[in-house]
Amino acid sequence: MAERSTAAVDVADNGGDEPLTAKADKAERATADGVVDSGKRDSTASGTPADTAETGTHVSPGKTSPPELHSGHKLARRYRLEECVTRLDGFSSWRAVDEKLRRAVGVHLLPADHPRARSVLAAARSSALLGDPRFVQVLDAVEENDLVYVVHEWLPDATELTALLAVGSLEAHDAYDMVTQVSHAMAAAHREGLAHLRLTPSAVLRTSTGQWRIRGLAVNAALRGITSDTPQRTDAEAIGALLYASLTQRWPYENDAYGLAGLPKDVGLIAPDQVRAGVHRGLAELAMRALANDGATASRQEPPCTTPEDLVKAIGEMPKIRPPEPAFTAPPEYQRTTYQQGSYGRPAVPGATQIIPTPPPPLQSRTGKALKWAVSALLIAALGLGSWQLADALMDHGNSSGTEDTHTTDDGGKNDKKIAKPISIAGAKEFVASGDAQAPQDVDKTYDDDSASYWRTFAFKDGPEMVIKPGVGIVYDLGSAKNVSAASIKFRYAGDHTTVSLYASSSLTPSSVDGLQRIGPKTDTTNTSASIKADKPVKTRYVLVWLTALPKAGQDGYSGAGYKQGITNVKFTG
Repeated sequence: MAERSTAAVDVADNGGDEPLTAKADKAERATADGVVDSGKRDSTASGTPADTAETGTHVSPGKTSPPELHSGHKLARRYRLEECVTRLDGFSSWRAVDEKLRRAVGVHLLPADHPRARSVLAAARSSALLGDPRFVQVLDAVEENDLVYVVHEWLPDATELTALLAVGSLEAHDAYDMVTQVSHAMAAAHREGLAHLRLTPSAVLRTSTGQWRIRGLAVNAALRGITSDTPQRTDAEAIGALLYASLTQRWPYENDAYGLAGLPKDVGLIAPDQVRAGVHRGLAELAMRALANDGATASRQEPPCTTPEDLVKAIGEMPKIRPPEPAFTAPPEYQRTTYQQGSYGRPAVPGATQIIPTPPPPLQSRTGKALKWAVSALLIAALGLGSWQLADALMDHGNSSGTEDTHTTDDGGKNDKKIAKPISIAGAKEFVASGDAQAPQDVDKTYDDDSASYWRTFAFKDGPEMVIKPGVGIVYDLGSAKNVSAASIKFRYAGDHTTVSLYASSSLTPSSVDGLQRIGPKTDTTNTSASIKADKPVKTRYVLVWLTALPKAGQDGYSGAGYKQGITNVKFTG
């Protein structure tokens, strides 16, 4: 039971469901984490058609009963059911264990003759093909022994937005991060033809690392038969409702939902800064542009955001909201002690005047004058010697090759060895040679001088040599063409199978690795780092760090076990 988390599995949450484009489905009585409330059943279980859902039509499943399964039952001799977290509307959701990979997973189950079984399988397989780490991943979708089941990730370290809002509204920078990451993720999904259609506070999770993830892409809607003629408008309005609730701790409709109080009746949709004082003005207007069907707020006639792509564009036009700087605590005032010159800890006599000793008279005798002349002569000689040495050094410098790093040894010979100078990194972008990107939003964490932050690859089944991809890597922008002679790379996972190479690229997005000039043919690799030195410096603006073999590592947060690697810090020298 210690494993269970309300954010751990993409269960079929039905409680507090307030529509985004229609009225709430009051027949659904499950709690936010999917547990049926007080044993009541949805009206669809008795054959009565369900109400209209927020994104379109909620198709009744008829009288199909969920399969009678129990804890300990195994699917495909691999997935052992542990705990039923939802049993509703002809399907059930379970916390299970993948005995093959020894990890917790979530499972949706429904009979093969369920009227939604085909659409659930199609939605799960389409979602799995997306492979975007910003979504809770579908791991398997199978029809077997008169059952249809969908297996997906279990995230014990994540917290639902519902639970966060139960404590209070989000800070401005947290709300900004949430709407930014969710909008970018949904825009990417819609570009691949996938919609969520049930984007509620219980479908948005924040992990322990601060990343926002979305669960139930396409699958949650398919389980309930939710469809929409305008899927992009539906998801954009849902994101607006999430932002509104994050800013105000109120649901932007009259009915209460997800543990949040609704707006006062007969008032209509009012701006977030009219509901709660201190709301960020830009975020409030963004929420209204996504929610108000007629477009902008009264104060700024901006066009409405009717798609997630519109929201991404609007967020890009806003100033970035950063977390507040930590408050500076002034050091304590200096406490003067009694240990001062002349007192040595003895308290001064009140009213007594301290006698300042008279300094000795200057040297006036013949001996004193002689000493003065001797000191003056020594100073003049030292200045002359220094001037001669400076002139000689300048002449040697003019006769040398002109490199600043060449210096003279103690015996007068020349040492042509150059001192390595660090090269600053102006930017970076993940290089995708084929297939999907790994974690493009985290590439800047590889050069932020923070060993706790990192960019990480997916966990691959085959290895150490990469099979389904020629490799993965990041292209770094040095700002201008510079001589690169060495690189130091720190890894997240230990192992003796990491293979990394360095290439000079002509752009931030090369077409392929073929044809690129390799920097340093020899790489010294340890368990957690790699050092690459070039025989001769290579002048380039863009440098590709290219991984072709990965070590095997266990489960790490939401990343499963497999062949994978992460980069925590990259430094170049010239």
